[in-house]
Amino acid sequence: MVTLTDKAVGKLKTLLEQDGKPDYGLRLKVVGGGCSGMSYAMDFEEKPAPGDNTYEQSGVKVFVDPQSEQYVNGAIVDYTEALTGAGFTIKNPNAKGGCGCGSSFTV
Repeated sequence: MVTLTDKAVGKLKTLLEQDGKPDYGLRLKVVGGGCSGMSYAMDFEEKPAPGDNTYEQSGVKVFVDPQSEQYVNGAIVDYTEALTGAGFTIKNPNAKGGCGCGSSFTV
């Protein structure tokens, strides 16, 4: 299961509305690459692909393919704003290590 914080839900709803895609969901995927070996990818998609795990929280859908699910099960997606920038962060209990920027990880 993937969980969204209230801040992430709010930001995703805003972005989906701005893009004219209020009924779309967030695709969360793990891909090879990054300085630690694996990276997260996120995008908006209209509907889940066959075999996807679909989660919904406060009206926002999250689609995770079975391959990525093993790496992000239990993860929490948050949205943070700071003087140095803003963006989505993923707190992943499956990650054994990661890079300084937080965009890649190892298991």
